Amino acid sequence: MSGLPHSPHALVTGGGRGIGRAIAASLVGAGATVTVLGRNAATLEEAINVGAAHFAAVADVSNEASLKAAIAEAHKRKPIDILIANAGSAESAPFSKSDSALFARMMDVNFMGVVHAVQAVLPGMKDRPYGRIVAIASTAGLKGYAYVSAYTAAKHAVVGLVRSLALEMAGSNVTVNAICPGFTDTDLVAGSIENIMKKTGRSREQAIAELAKHNPQGRLITPQEVANAVLWLCSEGAGAITGQAIAVAGGEI
Repeated sequence: MSGLPHSPHALVTGGGRGIGRAIAASLVGAGATVTVLGRNAATLEEAINVGAAHFAAVADVSNEASLKAAIAEAHKRKPIDILIANAGSAESAPFSKSDSALFARMMDVNFMGVVHAVQAVLPGMKDRPYGRIVAIASTAGLKGYAYVSAYTAAKHAVVGLVRSLALEMAGSNVTVNAICPGFTDTDLVAGSIENIMKKTGRSREQAIAELAKHNPQGRLITPQEVANAVLWLCSEGAGAITGQAIAVAGGEI
């Protein structure tokens, strides 16, 4: 497998922690210049301090104006060749208690955040000799889960966007794909574990097992496993891979 072209500029939303930081660090290791974008400046600076990124941009992906301004600033520093649309949020509730505000929050962060980021980078990327867009969706973009209907709907929307945009970009050098992790060992999943413990009285080990049971391998996915898949999609050798939604889930899908 060939690697990345010479020193591309990669922008990773939600890049300060969890899956995003693992992806950013892997891209740095592969020779990319990496800008991490997120809401928490301290978390982003920490990523830079540990060598997981070179630059930081502070923005909320659900705020279109803020996000596009931050991406424009990063692009002025160096044209963006790779976009990893990773930022996301998950809230759980029975459908009967999922009001329009909950659906709006999940769509704004998980779907429109991807839309805004892609719209910001695509004009400068599509005429360049190399471009990669990778959305971090979820197995919830490929199947249903109870009690997260709003989150699942948003992630399904991301996968649909990827498949459509890939066809529009097929005549260019830009590929568009999604990675769909199963339950991954991050602070986002830690919140789900705490929620299970609180609502059911189960121990932490039992709560983790409740999530891990979805994976036939009987474990949580690691952020690095997701990063490895992203790195492959960003390689020059993956130029024919586009419009795909690749599950990293131990055989769950």
